[in-house]
Amino acid sequence: MAYEHTLQRRVEFAETDMAGIMHFSNYFRFMEATEHDFFRTLGVSVHSGADADVMRGWARVHAECTYARPLRYEDVVEVRLLVSDVKPRAITYAFSFHTIDPSGPREEPVARGSVTVVCVERAAGDAMMRSVDMPAAVAAAVEPAPSERLND
Repeated sequence: MAYEHTLQRRVEFAETDMAGIMHFSNYFRFMEATEHDFFRTLGVSVHSGADADVMRGWARVHAECTYARPLRYEDVVEVRLLVSDVKPRAITYAFSFHTIDPSGPREEPVARGSVTVVCVERAAGDAMMRSVDMPAAVAAAVEPAPSERLND
């Protein structure tokens, strides 16, 4: 079972403001990209596809991020995902952002965040989504991280 995943990204120019500092909203994009990559390693997707009779996805019901210092243009950052909680319809992730410096050790986190997602589905032609139990393949593959890992 899986509870941890990391993804490395370089801060691109388009993700920064005029001072070359990554815009706060992009931390959420980096968290989402890490979540999607985590799902791909499990052999599943976060979305069932537009052609499906019933579309399934993961609605965000809570998201937060605390910033310790800015990320800047060209910084290489490692985004670490830990599964902090799993319920039949929901997963909560804890994220930490670390800059990668080839000449030294990984730095203290530059940001920490969390996201709670709920599995939802919507029938074709229906405007309303409803929460549902997560697919069996996901439920069988994901587990909460041990508490000592969450405190790293």
